[in-house]
Amino acid sequence: MILGRRDLDRMPKRDGGEIRAFQTEFETAIPHHMVARSETFRGNLDDLRAFCTVVDLGTVTAAAVSLGETKGSVSRRLTRLEKVLGATLMARHPRAVSPTAEGLAFYDKAQKSLGLLDAAAESARDARTVPAGHLRVTTSVDFGIEVMPEIIASFRAAYPQITVDLLNTDARLDLAANRIDLALRLGEAQETGYRAAIILNTRIALYAAPAYLAHRPTPTRFADLASHDMILSRERPGAAGITLGDGQGQTEQIAVQPAIRVSDFATVLRLTLAGAGIGHVPSTVASRDVEAGRLVQVLAPWATEGGAMRALSLAGRELPARVRVFREHVQTEMAKRFALELVPGTAPILPDQSGKP
Repeated sequence: MILGRRDLDRMPKRDGGEIRAFQTEFETAIPHHMVARSETFRGNLDDLRAFCTVVDLGTVTAAAVSLGETKGSVSRRLTRLEKVLGATLMARHPRAVSPTAEGLAFYDKAQKSLGLLDAAAESARDARTVPAGHLRVTTSVDFGIEVMPEIIASFRAAYPQITVDLLNTDARLDLAANRIDLALRLGEAQETGYRAAIILNTRIALYAAPAYLAHRPTPTRFADLASHDMILSRERPGAAGITLGDGQGQTEQIAVQPAIRVSDFATVLRLTLAGAGIGHVPSTVASRDVEAGRLVQVLAPWATEGGAMRALSLAGRELPARVRVFREHVQTEMAKRFALELVPGTAPILPDQSGKP
């Protein structure tokens, strides 16, 4: 393994820039007449460890036993390291070796640098197994406002050693360019090159506030929607349509004229809670208000298939532990919320002979 400036620059910083300190240690450890100041250490790290082990134990034989190598292998490592540095680090005697003055100076710095490198490697390994550190998550504005606060609060209660950045945006941010660990996205998969896990399949249902239904007849048939104030998200101007399904394979295309059209589901939810009309809202977003009695689902169980909620992360061999436990936590909490969506507060429907409202 050859360690140069480019390799060091790619390593994650740890505790106040210890990796940069590691590079500085190597640069100052090599005397000026060995290597120019603009260069970095180009030797083999195993050779460097062998040298430090020989100095620590006093003999090539003891070092060979400690490293699980032959005496000849350790001797060749010392010679190769000296050739890279252009200096004699060890004085050879018939029955022993001892570090030269330059060897002792190099040993003092190199030993500290190896300690920093070992600590950095241990930190990288721990990232896969120990949930700790900083987490950056992005999701849509409506999901981030209406759903994520409770999820993050319960996650932080379980993992206080993990700090969280939440980026609420409807833009599909590039994970690598924005240093994002996890993206929670709704709908069909549009991106490639990411690891994707389905959190749950969502439905977008029709909801109304009890105050609205107190002075407007509760719709029991699809045709009744024409006499109601409909609140829709992301619809084109003019007549709009929504497709409703019963979850058993039957679907119906409903033509509606929105009374209010907005850009996101969070605003649809707020307007619906305010009694402005019947809102078309994801069940996961509305479920807490349904549970609390602030909303009633109308024309249940008919709803629009909303697609899958996916957790996207950078492709790789293994997710860091902090990302893995957060994804699992989201799945658990969403399963709880999803189970509540149709239990309380659903308005009855009257089917016709075809089984449709």
